[in-house]
Amino acid sequence: MPATRLAHITEIGVEQMGDLADSLKDPDVLRLENLDTDLRPPQSALQFTKSAVDQDEANSYLPFFGLDVLRQAAANLVGSQSDQHYDWATECIISAGGLSGILNVLLATLEPDDEVLLTDPTYVGLINRVRLAGGVPRFVPLIPSARGWRLDVEALARIDLGPVKAALMMSPGMPTGAVFDHEEWQAVTGFCRRAHCWLINDSAMERILYDGGAVIHPASFPGMRERVVTVGSASKEYRMIGWRVGWVVGPAALVADAARVSISNVVCQTGIAMGAVAAAINDPDDGIPSCVAEWQRRRDVLLEELRDFGVVPPHGGWSLLLDVSHLGWDAPAASKRLLELGKIAATPMINWGSVSSRKYVRFVFSNEPVDRLRGVGERVRRALT
Repeated sequence: MPATRLAHITEIGVEQMGDLADSLKDPDVLRLENLDTDLRPPQSALQFTKSAVDQDEANSYLPFFGLDVLRQAAANLVGSQSDQHYDWATECIISAGGLSGILNVLLATLEPDDEVLLTDPTYVGLINRVRLAGGVPRFVPLIPSARGWRLDVEALARIDLGPVKAALMMSPGMPTGAVFDHEEWQAVTGFCRRAHCWLINDSAMERILYDGGAVIHPASFPGMRERVVTVGSASKEYRMIGWRVGWVVGPAALVADAARVSISNVVCQTGIAMGAVAAAINDPDDGIPSCVAEWQRRRDVLLEELRDFGVVPPHGGWSLLLDVSHLGWDAPAASKRLLELGKIAATPMINWGSVSSRKYVRFVFSNEPVDRLRGVGERVRRALT
C-alpha cells in the first residue's frame, strides 16, 4: 500500500500525453502538451557549461547551498525586480530547479492541514507539492474573459483567514497565462498581511510578459518584504530546462529553514550548471526580450487561429487554455480526439484546480514555430466540431 501522504497526489497528465505523442513518431503531430521551448539558452551559458565539464571543482557536493556567484546573481535579480535589497549570504540559497525550491519552502513552513491559497486553475504540480508537504489547497478562482484571466478579488475577500498559512502565487500563471495587475496583487498582499501568512512567489515566468506588460513584484508592496519568499528558476526565462537550477530568496529565518530542508532533500545542485546560470543572469545579452517577442508572435498566431472558439488570451507565459465544454466535450475526450483526428498533442486539465478545470485543454505555444502553428484552427474544427 502507498504511504498515506500519496493519497491525494494525482497524475499531472503531461506524462501520459507526452509518452503517447512520442510513441506515434509522427513529425506532423503538433507538440503542444509540454512546457518545452526550441529557443536556445544564452550563448554565455552554453559556453560556460561546456567548459565546466572539465573543471574538477564542478564535480563536488560543495557548496551545499550553491555557488556564491550564483547566489549573488539571484539575490541581485530578485532585488532589482522588487526594489528591495537581499543579502545573498543569508537570504538566498540555490535549489535543484524552481519546483524543488517550492517544495523545500512548503516543507519549511507548513504544519499538517495548514491551508495554502492557490489560483483555480493552476499547475497541478504546485497543488501536489502542497499536499505532499501536508498542506490543504484553498482555491481562489480566476475569471475568464475576453480581455484575459482576472483574479476573483471578491471571492478572495470571503476566504477564512485563520487556516491559511501561505499563498502560493504565480504571475504569469500556468496554465492560464494570467498576469496579475496592480489591483490584484494589492488584494493578494492585503490578504497575506491580514492572515499573517507567507506569500510564496513562483517567479519562473515573471518577465515573460506580452502586450507591453511590466513586472509587478509582491515584495514591493508595503509591509511585504518580510512576508514574501521568491522562488525563481532558469528553466523558462533563460530557456535552461535541463540545467535544473532555481533559487529561493527571502527573509533570512525562512531561507535558513528552507536550507535545512534542502540539505536533507536533494542535498545539492548540478555542479556544471550553477555557474552557467550565473553567467546567464549576469549576461546583458540574455536573449529574454527577443524570446518574449517570438513567443508573443506564436501566441498571436494561436489566438487568431482559435478566434472562433472564444479562447481566453494569455498575457504572459507559454500556454493558453481552450474551453471544450462549449463544443460538447470534456477535456479527456477532447484531448483524445485532438490527437487522433487533428494531430495535436494537448494535455487535459484534470486535477489542475477544482473540478471546473476538467473542461479545459492546454495548448503550449513555446515549442512550435509560427509556420507549424498556422492551421491549428482547422485541425481543432476537424477534431471537435
